[in-house]
Amino acid sequence: MCIFSGRVSAVANTRIFARTANGFGQFLVYSMQYQADADLAMILPLPTPVSAPEDAVRFIDLSGYPQFFNDMAAGFIEPQSRMLSLAPAPAAKPNLIVHQVGSFEASFVPHLRDFARLDARFRLPEQTWDRIPRYAEYGFAVFKLQSGARNIHPMAFAFPRRDPGELFFPTVHIHDGTVETKAHFDHALYCQTPHPQPDWRVSSDEPWNGTPLSAEKFVDCEKSQGVVDAQAVIQMRRMQGMYPNTDIVIQENH
Repeated sequence: MCIFSGRVSAVANTRIFARTANGFGQFLVYSMQYQADADLAMILPLPTPVSAPEDAVRFIDLSGYPQFFNDMAAGFIEPQSRMLSLAPAPAAKPNLIVHQVGSFEASFVPHLRDFARLDARFRLPEQTWDRIPRYAEYGFAVFKLQSGARNIHPMAFAFPRRDPGELFFPTVHIHDGTVETKAHFDHALYCQTPHPQPDWRVSSDEPWNGTPLSAEKFVDCEKSQGVVDAQAVIQMRRMQGMYPNTDIVIQENH
């Protein structure tokens, strides 16, 4: 799950892919199922450099590859079947640029103060941000979502990161303006890194200790538009249950 500007009645099956984008920063792909009674926004905090420009984020349209995460999961054979279900600014500045990315409208918000340049429906109360001061100098990717019960195509973009040695997964949960110390996770995290990560599975042809499989064996890397490295393996970590309500960060140099 993530940060929503309004009420959601259910969120499930969150899937996130992250990889270093050579010469730019980091790729991030995000998908989930959700149900909401009204239009709202999903807000992803990003550790962008301080004072990043408004065009710092490059949005990538993956509407032509809706099965991106289904293909990625094929590299991780499960010992038994697993079921995932949907469970309960200054006035002089113009509005932020809105990008049409497949079926979404998306914007990059360079700083907390720039949320005032978005439609009020897609903001959080200022007191909510006061409770999470670590985001005071972050940027934010904002995706406008439609009401109803939906299984959305992957949202993808590349962003410059403050620390080139960190791979960042936005996993903090904020719903209805509430920030809890622990939250329920229903996540599958995927990454490509130079070194194996402790407690992450590696794509292979067997459930455990099989022959490693490079991404090109089970992902359509051409449709991914360069987001996935065809020659590298993919690693995966499942998070289901209660966890500390924070973002996940991988130190790539370790």
